[in-house]
Amino acid sequence: MKTVAFFDTKPYDKESFERYKSEDINIRFFENKLNADTVSMAACCDAVCAFVNDSIDSYVLEQLEKFGVGLITMRCAGYNNVDLKAARGRVKIARVPAYSPYAVAEHSMGMILLLNRKLHRAYIRTRDHNFSLEGLTGFDLYGKTVGIIGTGKIGRSFADICRGFGMNILGFDPYPTDEFCGKYVSLDELLSQSDIISLHCPLTKENLHLINNETIEKMKKGVFIINTSRGKLIDTQALINGLKSGRVGAAGLDVYEEETELFFEDFSEEIIKDDTLSTLISMPNVIVTSHQAFLTREALDAIAQTTIKNLEDYFSGSELENEVVI
Repeated sequence: MKTVAFFDTKPYDKESFERYKSEDINIRFFENKLNADTVSMAACCDAVCAFVNDSIDSYVLEQLEKFGVGLITMRCAGYNNVDLKAARGRVKIARVPAYSPYAVAEHSMGMILLLNRKLHRAYIRTRDHNFSLEGLTGFDLYGKTVGIIGTGKIGRSFADICRGFGMNILGFDPYPTDEFCGKYVSLDELLSQSDIISLHCPLTKENLHLINNETIEKMKKGVFIINTSRGKLIDTQALINGLKSGRVGAAGLDVYEEETELFFEDFSEEIIKDDTLSTLISMPNVIVTSHQAFLTREALDAIAQTTIKNLEDYFSGSELENEVVI
């Protein structure tokens, strides 16, 4: 029987993987994130399963190679937290390229509706028996222009939702597809024409801090910015500057560039020492969720099924369909 170390796991991970586990695979669930301090927990394991905020750098990869670990299977689509250069020749990397694009797309639209119609503020008011509507005015989404950066499966699912609202849809992607229901334009055109901008692209060296002081200055005054992809697509201080100046009207963030030590954990009894995140959370026109967009039953099931298949394919010597080509 093969043994796999699952890092950064929560109860909902265990529930879904228990439903789809293989009799030939022994899973060791660890709550700890995979990093230089915890990599020793993978000793005597044949493979490792990691998540979005694990730190898989050259040291971690070197140690895994010493332990005889031949595969790291990411239970997510992204793998920007893996040092691919250091992984080459040491360990195979697999991922879950698609689990539920609808989950993330629907979360993105939920954030837009919440911010636009001030539902978060209305909820708190009515619980205090305050039924005033003052300050809760939103705008019709019908006829507004949404700019979608990244038109993969999630971006296209989000575009379909926006089409249902009667919105004008613009898209920017280095790799356009005929399956996108909107109009492709240049990035500058998208920035200048969009009432709402939603990010649905992977993080690469080329798009690090894609949203920055310069690009925000090109946007419409009052633009909404939604990010359910990767935190480092946005220069957070530039976003705060934009919010303070009024150039950015609202922001919905399911990811944050310094989220690694914070998201997925409970700090409700502590003082958050990250002043930047505290500033964002304090703003009435900002919604922060803790990397929650993927969290639906359907997505968890798909992640479990694909991850188990990745492990079974690797251990059986079959073609690793979801391998990241290094």
